[in-house]
Amino acid sequence: MVVVMKLNSSPEQIARVNGRLHACGFQTQMIKGVKRIVIGAVGDRQSIDITHVENMPGVEKVLRVMKPYKLVSREFKEENTVVRVGPMEVGGSGLVVIAGPCAVESKEQLLAAARAVRRAGATVLRGGAYKPRTSPYSFQGLEEEGLRLLAEAAAETGLACVTEVIDEESLKLASEYVDMVQIGARNMQNFRLLQLAGRAGKPVLLKRGLSATVEEWLMAAEYIVTSGNENVILCERGIRTFENSTRNTLDLSAVALAKTLTHLPIIVDPSHATGKRELVGPMSRAAVAAGADGLIIEVHPDPSAALCDGQQSLDPGEFEALMSELRPMAAAVGRKLDEGRE
Repeated sequence: MVVVMKLNSSPEQIARVNGRLHACGFQTQMIKGVKRIVIGAVGDRQSIDITHVENMPGVEKVLRVMKPYKLVSREFKEENTVVRVGPMEVGGSGLVVIAGPCAVESKEQLLAAARAVRRAGATVLRGGAYKPRTSPYSFQGLEEEGLRLLAEAAAETGLACVTEVIDEESLKLASEYVDMVQIGARNMQNFRLLQLAGRAGKPVLLKRGLSATVEEWLMAAEYIVTSGNENVILCERGIRTFENSTRNTLDLSAVALAKTLTHLPIIVDPSHATGKRELVGPMSRAAVAAGADGLIIEVHPDPSAALCDGQQSLDPGEFEALMSELRPMAAAVGRKLDEGRE
């Protein structure tokens, strides 16, 4: 349920309401809105008489949250959540672009990619240090060495950085190097990892599972938020359908739908969704039009030599051209895209 406090409620009144909810076994979270404070409470409603809470000093009203996901729902918080990742924000007026190679392969490869995407206007560097691959014979990543290279490239170029984590050990290690951790599609329902990510203190980029419904995706985000971390960014990366002419089927309707259901920011991954570099541009433009708060795009200095996902990676020239195309589109929907820096 949601307890809406009055405009003039005092800190003492808020504390008493919060204390009453805790005493009845509820887990609470306070949201400071523009005009008032809202207390979200998750627990067994049978353990408390709602009218007692409604009649407490400072309380305006008590609302029941009908969705199975409570803390991430629009019913709990109407205003959009803005997540800070390093020096930039996701979910505000800007259109955020995360870009870089699928995997960290070498210092030279990563620095070349970082400089190129920064010059074109990206604000976050992506790079995989741990690569959960379908085949055990495929390149699995450089692990801690990859994390170190990622942090160094980000520091040199002034970019924030993000990498995927796959278990408790990689989460703990990555948290020492990066500004944001990513939970990949295969781990979207790894509930233990979600809870650990919620306690790690880093913003979390949560990708939609291979065949997950929107509700399952939001319930996965709920695991992170209920573990104490409301800095969650959702990522639509395509789902598995009977269509096999693209790597996945990009579900842009889910972006528009999720915007009505949750206050969390949502970005789109056109690279993994399509698996074809010639489709990355059209799907990026479509994602901006659908209301996405950002994009995550694979960029490699030499896609033909990439150790993984070269067929869906843009080269620096292609990425720069795409960013130029996106700027007027972003402006048309009230967004601003970074101009890029040398």
